[in-house]
Amino acid sequence: MISFGYEPPAITVKVGDTVQWVNPTGIQHTATATGVFDSGSVGQGGTFTFTFTTAGTFDYFCAIHGAALQSGTVTVEP
Repeated sequence: MISFGYEPPAITVKVGDTVQWVNPTGIQHTATATGVFDSGSVGQGGTFTFTFTTAGTFDYFCAIHGAALQSGTVTVEP
């Protein structure tokens, strides 16, 4: 998580991998993929982790700032 984005904005992982989002900023953010995962509000120094158990492409966004301003993609390969 960065001020109003994710770095990197897109990643590719394998089924079974765990992704961790870290918020070093003083701004609250979420990592939300509707129906898949939702970090809830993550404050400065906070983290959120999610283990991907199925292959696919998962678009996510910040529920606080909206997808138009802050979004990313996790591609999960078998």
